Amino acid sequence: MDRYADMFSRLNEKNQGAFVPFVMVGDPDLAQSEAIICQLVESGADALELGIPYSDPIADGPTIQAASIRALSHKIKVADCMALISRVRDKYPEVPIGLLLYSNLVMAQGIGNFYKKAQDAGVDSILVADVPIREAAPFQQASQDTGVSQILIAPPNATDETMEKIGEYSTGYTYLLGRAGVTGAETAANVPASDLIERLNKHNAAPALLGFGISTPEQVKSAIDAGAAGAISGSATVNIIAANLDNSEKMLSELDSFVSSMKAATIKG
Repeated sequence: MDRYADMFSRLNEKNQGAFVPFVMVGDPDLAQSEAIICQLVESGADALELGIPYSDPIADGPTIQAASIRALSHKIKVADCMALISRVRDKYPEVPIGLLLYSNLVMAQGIGNFYKKAQDAGVDSILVADVPIREAAPFQQASQDTGVSQILIAPPNATDETMEKIGEYSTGYTYLLGRAGVTGAETAANVPASDLIERLNKHNAAPALLGFGISTPEQVKSAIDAGAAGAISGSATVNIIAANLDNSEKMLSELDSFVSSMKAATIKG
């Protein structure tokens, strides 16, 4: 079952792009995290991008680093995250679920073993943020063995060689960086020119989702207009959690409004 292909097909029929929010599993604790993730789907998220808490998230800015710290303060382990994801999968059998994480988390359990655990939990894709494509072979092998898509990153300054490799190896979707640097809503995405997306398409890469710095409906619309298949928003989503740690009801209400408005901006034309 290729949930990403099914999602893109459904959305194309509706003339829509995908909106994909990111949150950290276990933030601010496991019970609230599960409620948050379910709220994202109920509010219109087409797919989920989920982080696994890690002590040294080098690609992340302060917002997502803080989310990791909050989760780790509850001693949350990878097994706890997989169990939560499994429950979400049971509740939402068609929604694609991706992981965005770091190589040490994977290698600590053995690459093949980690991918098998992810597959068993119902994960559709894994993006290992600190592994460049030239070092991705063992991860791609685990991807092939389990059917969990290996997500590849297309940076704004990608060479033709990189684009060609992305076209050769990408499955699920391609993570198109809206800008260089670390994650964060404070620095807006520079929505890439449509020629960058055309280069990906020329090499038959998996559909491009634009991430890094996406925090407003206007940016989502710009991404769709530039030819992206959708947009990913992380820090803006996590900021809502951080701002409402003492009021779960308000947190879920604000997440509902945010996801609804971002999803509404994915309508093409």
